[in-house]
Amino acid sequence: MTGMASVCSGNLLVAMPVLTDPNFDRTVVYIVDHGEHGTLGVVLNRPSDTDLLEVLPGWWSLAAPPRTFHVGGPCERNTALCLGVGNPPSGVPGLRPIAQPVHLVDLDADPAVTGAVLDRLRVFAGYAGWGPGQLADEIAEQAWAVVASQPSDVVGEARGGLWRSVLRRQGGSLAMLSAYTEDSSLN
Repeated sequence: MTGMASVCSGNLLVAMPVLTDPNFDRTVVYIVDHGEHGTLGVVLNRPSDTDLLEVLPGWWSLAAPPRTFHVGGPCERNTALCLGVGNPPSGVPGLRPIAQPVHLVDLDADPAVTGAVLDRLRVFAGYAGWGPGQLADEIAEQAWAVVASQPSDVVGEARGGLWRSVLRRQGGSLAMLSAYTEDSSLN
């Protein structure tokens, strides 16, 4: 399932070994928005050392461990994006559905109101972006696999092994890639 037809908001991009950009080595990117204007996503498996308590104390208790900012990608690292998982009633301020049960969370909203309807959330500094046609070209070059996401991908605690676990659950040749080592002489 690596064709362009499967690229849509809520899916994952899994970096393949042929991708040599160090910003995306062994990353899993959640697609927040995809359309004729391009694609925007956030890297799920790059926690930083910046504690949310220092910067966004109102959201800290709602964050999934580790309660740090995650490096969402190389674009606009001073921009914060937040993804939350939950099944809120319609009309809750500060939430924009992406793919049920994942929502884009407005960090200017009141955490006591907006956060109360979410199970967990994660905050990202920066994002990954592709212009029109750019991601399609990278997929054609087999730099990315496009796969379905699960809510636990966004807020799960096993951050270090997300790349491997997402590949493993795909089965077939993608599952075999989960054993791919960083030292290519060992593969």
